[in-house]
Amino acid sequence: MQKKKKHGIAYIRSTLSNTIITVTDYKGDTKTWSSSGSLGFKGSRRSTNYAAQATAENAARTAIQPGIKSVEVEIKGLGYGKESSLRGLRLGGLIITKIRDVTPTPHNGCRPPKKRRV
Repeated sequence: MQKKKKHGIAYIRSTLSNTIITVTDYKGDTKTWSSSGSLGFKGSRRSTNYAAQATAENAARTAIQPGIKSVEVEIKGLGYGKESSLRGLRLGGLIITKIRDVTPTPHNGCRPPKKRRV
């Protein structure tokens, strides 16, 4: 009888000031999370590539403990740590099966405000 490998979903939210990574199972129950601020990075160091990679490695290592072996990744945001957080998940020991970018993009969006009078 083979042991079934556990599969999860990793949500990466990379903003201009922080990187937050949440690992869930397929039902949506959060197994672990990590952020640049929770690892001790302060101020402008939170938005660096190195902080994002360290955050992803920490999230991956703690996700392996409940038995998650592979993840699908959903990336959202415009921050600098998008690629390096993928590298960190890989270095942390997780197998990445699918990468999806779900950053919201406006389809011409809202009407801009009126021009400023001088």
